[in-house]
Amino acid sequence: MYIVAALYHFTRFADPAALREPLLELCRHHGIGGTLLLAHEGVNGTIAGSRNGIDAVLAHLRALPGCSDLEHKESLSDTPPFNRMKVRLKREIVTMGQPDVDPLAGTGHYVDAAEWNALITSPDVAVIDTRNDYEVGIGTFEGAIDPETKSFGEFPAWWEANKDRFHNKRIAMFCTGGIRCEKSTNYLIGQGVEDVYHLKGGILKYLEEVPEEESTWDGECFVFDARVSVGHGLAEGPHLLCYACRRPILPEDRDRPEFEEGVSCHQCVDEKTEDDKIRFRERQKQVALARARGEKHMGSL
Repeated sequence: MYIVAALYHFTRFADPAALREPLLELCRHHGIGGTLLLAHEGVNGTIAGSRNGIDAVLAHLRALPGCSDLEHKESLSDTPPFNRMKVRLKREIVTMGQPDVDPLAGTGHYVDAAEWNALITSPDVAVIDTRNDYEVGIGTFEGAIDPETKSFGEFPAWWEANKDRFHNKRIAMFCTGGIRCEKSTNYLIGQGVEDVYHLKGGILKYLEEVPEEESTWDGECFVFDARVSVGHGLAEGPHLLCYACRRPILPEDRDRPEFEEGVSCHQCVDEKTEDDKIRFRERQKQVALARARGEKHMGSL
């Protein structure tokens, strides 16, 4: 059984590059897989491995400047969710592209999972899903507004175009683990919105704590690892991943004529050029050869 730990923490790292190698070396020493992002604004990522390994990495992270109160969320996986470990340096730990946004200066009001249903069913509350369109496509809260953004960086433009719809409304926002709402709620506060709330711990915390019979969640929650989706109780969902476009698909979608392993699915078949598909077929061939040798291919998760 693998422990999967999702985490983020906003702090001030003077030199994130100096933190990379010791962190990567520790993860590799303990056989940890996943991705961690480091930037001047903090750390973000998901890792998986043994109990001892996860605890060692979390202890290392909490010893970094300003990270003593770093929180994380755990779930379980029967199979390795990641094939390798990456520690990357980024301009932002979640990309919004708004230089004035600073979650350390203030965010919306945190709402615990147990209180979320009461908030979002209030008639004066507008509920906004801040995730990407393909994530929303497999599950969201009942009545939530889908901005239909393809990336988080599109959210400010969407808000500018739609803000008049929310006059005299309280705004409740949510995302997978909470990090996108740290920035989106700070952004709205900067735009003059006074009553802004967000789901503490994100969808993952809600699915972990709220009984299914009391839930207002409909569908599955996309996760950025080999499980692809999780449901109530954080049980692994039915979805697979199209390795051409990295969008979720259902098992029956593999039977559609547009599907070719590692090359296309019904969602992306018309988005890729023939040169793309030739390149993807070669990559898929190398993945299959590596798998036959019992090795991990660098192009996989």
